[in-house]
Amino acid sequence: MPTSMPDMPDSRNWFAETPATRRRRLTASRRQGMLIHLDGEQLINFASNDYLGLSFHPAVCMGAKGALDEAVGSGASRLVSGDDPMLHRLEQKLAAWKGYEACLILGSGMLANIGLIQALADRHTHVFSDKLNHASLVDGVRLCGAKSHRYNHLETIQLQKLLEKHPAERRIIVSDGIFSMDGDSADAAALLGLAQAHDTLLLIDDAHGIGCMGPEGRGITAEHNISGHPRLIEVGTFGKAFGSYGAFILGTAELIEGLRQRQRTLIYSTALPVAMIAAAETALALIQRGEQLQQLRENLALFKAQTEELGFMASDSPIQPLIVGSDEQALQLAAALRDTGFFVPAIRPPTVPEGTARLRFTITAAHSSEQIEQLTARLRELL
Repeated sequence: MPTSMPDMPDSRNWFAETPATRRRRLTASRRQGMLIHLDGEQLINFASNDYLGLSFHPAVCMGAKGALDEAVGSGASRLVSGDDPMLHRLEQKLAAWKGYEACLILGSGMLANIGLIQALADRHTHVFSDKLNHASLVDGVRLCGAKSHRYNHLETIQLQKLLEKHPAERRIIVSDGIFSMDGDSADAAALLGLAQAHDTLLLIDDAHGIGCMGPEGRGITAEHNISGHPRLIEVGTFGKAFGSYGAFILGTAELIEGLRQRQRTLIYSTALPVAMIAAAETALALIQRGEQLQQLRENLALFKAQTEELGFMASDSPIQPLIVGSDEQALQLAAALRDTGFFVPAIRPPTVPEGTARLRFTITAAHSSEQIEQLTARLRELL
């Protein structure tokens, strides 16, 4: 049918052009331990979430290889043709280690959070969220259709006022544990206190904390001694400290059973390959031994001591952000570090708020003290 709109968009001009300083690109890279090969360069990688260096640990790789001798893909969703017994075993181990009654493994953190919130909430539910929550939590709230109330980052007093202002039969407080761009931590005990006082559930996504924070690496809920509380639902991931892929939800037995029946991202997704489960189970055993966790804490202490006067944001986690300000300045500093062999990409809006472009350094157990000292010496020269 003819149209009088000569500029009617097609797929070539559907999106507005992204400014050069905001444009993201998928760069072909290959990791080799803590080295990353990009565009023909070999750089020391200070941008990885592989906090314990387990993604290339020989035992973790061997566990995955052993499972690959039998099959690559899982072949179906978990509820169609059943689970490999290894998956059930890992769920039981995670629940016991974290102090919960039950656990449910899914394909990724994004699938876990989006499906979890949709299963828990509907248009009659009120959800109270930290403004700096991860995109998976934000999207989960949007998609479930709940009435959304956002409080300023870590402002529990404002959260309390919102809870007092918006009574409802079903309410959920939603927060990250460790915040991925700032590296700071939610006050999990205070949030649970509000959940109890105001008769709500509490959902904490501790993807960046489990494995590297708290006693024995059991995350911030263990640090605050609230793991396993019946009002608490916790999400973790295998893609960070575990060095594998996938995610898990922890809670009461009744909650987990309810999710098995209702969570669409579980029901309609292909199950994780058994190789990823085998790798994660091996990683859990290594985390429980504690050697990598101790090395991470030593490396983090060294980095913080060397950068004490450089204006980094306050963070006790492996995520160490340095706010630069403008997109251009962040890109320039990242390029200057890359020129001397360090990979620390600039993080720009919309990933972070306007005016807070930054370099997000991540410290791991696999970095050597020499690498950390070389990086911090170069930073002092630049700053």
